[in-house]
Amino acid sequence: MTAIRDLHNVRTRPAEDATTPLTDEEERRYRALLFSELGNEIADKGWVRYPAHTREDRRRLVDVAQRLTAHWGQRVTVEAEDHCRLRLCLAGHETGPKPLP
Repeated sequence: MTAIRDLHNVRTRPAEDATTPLTDEEERRYRALLFSELGNEIADKGWVRYPAHTREDRRRLVDVAQRLTAHWGQRVTVEAEDHCRLRLCLAGHETGPKPLP
């Protein structure tokens, strides 16, 4: 005969491919890094591609584009190149390199 045990204080573990949310400090530092690195590349060539696999990734990049627009006083646009990559462009550089296949 098999006994059934009650499980107390048992928590499920997230799937191995699940991401854990960043702490507030990590999020702030990551956005500052994106602002600096992507901003430098946009300043150099007028546009940049960056991966955006999750909704949160896309939100971060839109926020970075808005912050760069406010910082430079020139519009930085965001457009999806495909389902996992966004392109940030300085106004006037939208006709740059075509999206990757």
